[in-house]
Amino acid sequence: VNPKVAIIGISGGLDSTLALLVTVRTFRMINKDVKDIICITMPCFGTSERTRNNAEILVNTLGCTFKSIDISSSVLTHFSDIDQDPNKYDVTYENAQARERTQILLDYANKENGLVIGTGDLSELALGWTTFNGDHISNYSVNAGVPKTLVKALVKYISETSNDKRLAEVLESIYETPVSPELIPGVQETEAYIGPYILHDFFIYHSLRWGCSPEKILRLAVYVFKDMYSEDVIEKTLNIFYKRFFSQQFKRNCMPDGPKVVSVALSPRGDWRMPSDASSDGWVR
Repeated sequence: VNPKVAIIGISGGLDSTLALLVTVRTFRMINKDVKDIICITMPCFGTSERTRNNAEILVNTLGCTFKSIDISSSVLTHFSDIDQDPNKYDVTYENAQARERTQILLDYANKENGLVIGTGDLSELALGWTTFNGDHISNYSVNAGVPKTLVKALVKYISETSNDKRLAEVLESIYETPVSPELIPGVQETEAYIGPYILHDFFIYHSLRWGCSPEKILRLAVYVFKDMYSEDVIEKTLNIFYKRFFSQQFKRNCMPDGPKVVSVALSPRGDWRMPSDASSDGWVR
């Protein structure tokens, strides 16, 4: 089947922004109308006005097709079906939103004979910071080989080098927005939960690319980031990294196809093969 369109879930965050920018450039390279990139924003309980507006401005500035589908009522119906308290902000509350969004994207792709372009990045894959069978799934995961720090750098670069003032402004706003899944009302910053992405990307590189021991990685990180983070913060984040990296392999074992971009990749069909029941105990100890 030859797909006619690309479908992307646009949140107004960094990852979906980079996925869209890459898709737009690809369409232009093959002389395909960017109107055939259908960008769907799906606001719900935690969506901020800033990200919602940035998503629409970005899509319209690039000339793609914009569609907004509020999923609040659908998620509330699902909560009723499974007897979930809508005032209980737990993992069910969060994951139900992510899975509803993925259902819409995949079904819309079937309707329009399209491909869903995944937006999750390499850092999220390493940490499992993605909803299984939610934003974890797509037809092609274009950011799968790009760590979060590089995602930020690329968005910043495109913002600074663009000749389109409106595009540069919205990209700068997206770059400055704190990383958040926006799944619960109020402030929900990812790095407050899992630690700084710049540390995690450092850990990913030195553990997977060079096979360094936990002791060596900690020693290197304390030296490199001595002016940014205390040793306690670095060690705490390193523990989070190992525990999450090992426990979340089951998601990587069934991840969609995606390109290898830097020297580290986590696809089970290429660079990384690991049993889902591997334990982090030895590394943490």
